[in-house]
Amino acid sequence: MKRIALGSLISTAFWGIAMGLLIVASGIPCHAQSLPPLRGVYTPGFNATNSGVMPDPGFTYSNTFLDYSFNQAKCTVCGELDPNVDVLIDVNVFMWVSKKKILGGNYGLVAGLSVTNSALSLAGEENQSTVGGGGGFADSFYQPVTMGWHLKRADITAAYAFFAPTGRFTAGASNNTGSGHWTNAPTAGETFYLTKNKGTAFSAYEMYEFHTTQEGTNIHPGQTFDVDYSLTQILPLQKDMHTLLQVGVVGYGQWQTSNNSGPGVDPQHPGHYRVNAIGGAANIILPVRKVALGFKLMKEFSNSYTVQGYSLQISGAITF
Repeated sequence: MKRIALGSLISTAFWGIAMGLLIVASGIPCHAQSLPPLRGVYTPGFNATNSGVMPDPGFTYSNTFLDYSFNQAKCTVCGELDPNVDVLIDVNVFMWVSKKKILGGNYGLVAGLSVTNSALSLAGEENQSTVGGGGGFADSFYQPVTMGWHLKRADITAAYAFFAPTGRFTAGASNNTGSGHWTNAPTAGETFYLTKNKGTAFSAYEMYEFHTTQEGTNIHPGQTFDVDYSLTQILPLQKDMHTLLQVGVVGYGQWQTSNNSGPGVDPQHPGHYRVNAIGGAANIILPVRKVALGFKLMKEFSNSYTVQGYSLQISGAITF
């Protein structure tokens, strides 16, 4: 495989943020975590591949379909209830990257608009009942400051982002599509090339979520730390390098790092949620056309104080 400058050719479909993972499972009667949230607002795994690579200067559009399905309640006091949670999200990400460099890196603006549909049913020892679900426009994501650096053996990004509560939220409702609070989130992404031709890469993406007080409940959700990661290999499908296949192992983690606070929160049972997942990814990259398609499937394990299941993500993007 000849040495090629992959750069944004492998990032256009996968750089950016999805948001608004609506966990309607907040209705599950788990004592230590009976109030929202059961997860942070970031959709984990979204930036697992090519996390540090910023697209070429110009305009990039990507669309990602995400399916989060959960069938286990991972807490010690949830009783015999067996939840079935399905969260479908379609995310449109718009990104503009400037040609002019600042501090040696490119500057970019990002916005993410999402539509979600969710359903929750609970199965006990004797019956199964539908608890809630909702569909519609979800919370939106904005990244007004994004910096990207292309180094000899690495690509690195750093950014400030925030999530706006544009989705429907009413305290106690079963059909919410938003979180009901704002979130400030510094982020960083790194892609390290382990071979000279940049074919083998390790990527990591980090976000730290600072949540504000939830409207209508006066609950202040605890902070969240998110990590996505991958180890991937590029395989040329054509000798002219016009079609590339990227395959590898991907995963994510999500951890609540501080206590919830507010009415009804028991300080003696903080119940911090913990999420872990691992799986595989395959991306098709068309460098000349600046088009990329991607697929990721990840299975969660060893979760606590939340639900557990799997996530499926299908992406497509083009840079103009």
